[in-house]
Amino acid sequence: MQAAIYGVEGFALTDDERAFFGDAEPAGFILFRRNCENQDQLLRLTDSLREISGRDDVPILIDQEGGRVARMRPPEWPAFPTAEKFSNLYRAAPSSAIEAVRANARALALMLRSSGINVNALPLLDVRQEGATDIIGDRALGSEPMQVAALGRAVLDGMASAGVVGIIKHMPGHGRALVDSHKELPVVTASAEELETDLEPFERLATAPMGMTAHVVYTIWDEEWPASLSPVVIRDIIRERIGFDGLLMSDDLGMEALKGDFASRAAGVVAAGCDVALHCSGKMDEMVAVASAVPAMSAEGHDRLARAMASTRLELDAVDFAEEIAKRDTLLAQV
Repeated sequence: MQAAIYGVEGFALTDDERAFFGDAEPAGFILFRRNCENQDQLLRLTDSLREISGRDDVPILIDQEGGRVARMRPPEWPAFPTAEKFSNLYRAAPSSAIEAVRANARALALMLRSSGINVNALPLLDVRQEGATDIIGDRALGSEPMQVAALGRAVLDGMASAGVVGIIKHMPGHGRALVDSHKELPVVTASAEELETDLEPFERLATAPMGMTAHVVYTIWDEEWPASLSPVVIRDIIRERIGFDGLLMSDDLGMEALKGDFASRAAGVVAAGCDVALHCSGKMDEMVAVASAVPAMSAEGHDRLARAMASTRLELDAVDFAEEIAKRDTLLAQV
């Protein structure tokens, strides 16, 4: 199995994609708006990805956060609220906010599973900081680390109860970035003491099944390399300090925070300690370059992936979509 997760170009697999994925045997796949036309089409696509991989539990990822980050959109699929809605409720009624975000996550996961998707790139554990780039903004669960961790745990639990694996991101924290890592490389110059705030939610949820790195430089730990490419940050901070032993993936290799060609980016993140390189564009020439550079997944990576996906094979709780939405909306109406 190759240490890579790839995107798909369109609504259905092309012959070239079938041949490439069959040869590459990637660890998993990720879907975007360009892949989501309607329910029947999406089910056919996810079925074909499982078929080409030969694994019923192959990770099929999506970024379905709610608010502005949503690949499955109305009118075909319902809209979900931003994380900020739950953060606002938490300040007034913490227990209500936790139950509301858990109900929201259950409903979200039910929608994903009905389309054949079993991994969601949620929750963000980035602590919101005043003056930072808006790329996190209303996607954050709050500006206080204990609140972020409490709501984040409820998101993980809610999705797991409907058979969807969560990904904690962006390790070790994107909340202080002054620029958008999709467009340029953020450099965070905060002290080790200041970064305690950023690390706390990840430490509290270190047993999460999957995590995603940040394309951010933290000068106190590594002045040269962003976390995704830094052996120091991945080994000393993510694995040892935070204590995270789940499957670790890079953020998207196509983001402009990273320099160099796709082969060097892909090889670099795996060499730094990521279990898998995440490539999202679905462009065949880029995927071929990634495949030429990434190794087979390590034995540790295999074990972490198996542990993460084991929960999708468990007998699930009985969850009713409409009931969860109604519960969420009743609780959110308090503020």
